[in-house]
Amino acid sequence: MRLLVLGGTEFVGRAVVEEALARQWEVTVFNRGRHPVPEGATALYGDRTGGPEGLAALREGEGAGSGGWDAVVDTWSGAPTAVRDAAALLAGRAARYAYVSSCSVYAFPAPPGHDEHADVVDGSPDAGPTDYAADKRGGELAATGAFGADRSLLVRAGLILGPYENVGRLPWWLGRMARGGEVLAPGPYGHELQYVDVRDLAVWTLDALEAGRHGPYNLVSAPGHTTMGELLETCVSVTGSAARLRWTDPGTIEAAGIEPWTELPVWLPPGPVYDAMQRLDVSRALAAGLRCRPVAETVRDTWAWLCGIGGVAPQRPDRTSKGLDPEREAAVLAGG
Repeated sequence: MRLLVLGGTEFVGRAVVEEALARQWEVTVFNRGRHPVPEGATALYGDRTGGPEGLAALREGEGAGSGGWDAVVDTWSGAPTAVRDAAALLAGRAARYAYVSSCSVYAFPAPPGHDEHADVVDGSPDAGPTDYAADKRGGELAATGAFGADRSLLVRAGLILGPYENVGRLPWWLGRMARGGEVLAPGPYGHELQYVDVRDLAVWTLDALEAGRHGPYNLVSAPGHTTMGELLETCVSVTGSAARLRWTDPGTIEAAGIEPWTELPVWLPPGPVYDAMQRLDVSRALAAGLRCRPVAETVRDTWAWLCGIGGVAPQRPDRTSKGLDPEREAAVLAGG
């Protein structure tokens, strides 16, 4: 298989490239050259936000000159016009197009257990950057507009964790556990989480492209794959710290003004937002071969990667920083 990855050097894109190289596929990456390209991949450089000239390398690069690529994977999260322009240029040069979208495209409030037929937000392939949900929906429309429904795969990922994470969720929890002491643990203990390890996302996406799958797929683990209790206890274990988890009910956390998802990464209290983001029907993806590794493996490997780069994870400049200020945490714990 000849694969083109738009991006390919950070988090999801990097995991896709590494998985494809492990399969001995011919891999080309296209990006701005700000990060090293994984060894074994061919690099093309350009700026997809720079208009037609920014995509010039895709017209003449390896793959395009030898009949094109068998598949493209695009992880873009900004203005849908960037997906529109790339997909339009590649429609005659590639057989299939996978766009890594998000379950955020579903209109709020999405009912618990919603599948790929749930209502989605408005979006436009011709829009500039707006908000994350509309941007991702616009990207979906751009991909299907250029490649058609039968040649486009929409990977509606939920929470993504694992090595190379540059968003700051699991790395923050690992760093917090390593610091030790009493830790504000958002309850309830058995609160179920749905997420996907970035490597499992990569495996499933490449398998789906190879099998010719198309259309939207909710891509996270099945409900009950793990819980807040298991996740945080595993973080304590792999870091070898003496951190003590103080399980705290959602009402106390919300009364303190602590922001779920950002100040306490990964966690959402029970309610409509949790239902929309953590109670998805993933039966279609499971039937199409999705397999999710145990949470202990995700946490362990993320900690090993984090230690290997000096303990500080990279941070995407277009995402807010994550984590709870130590003084605010201490104040809540003291009040409990």
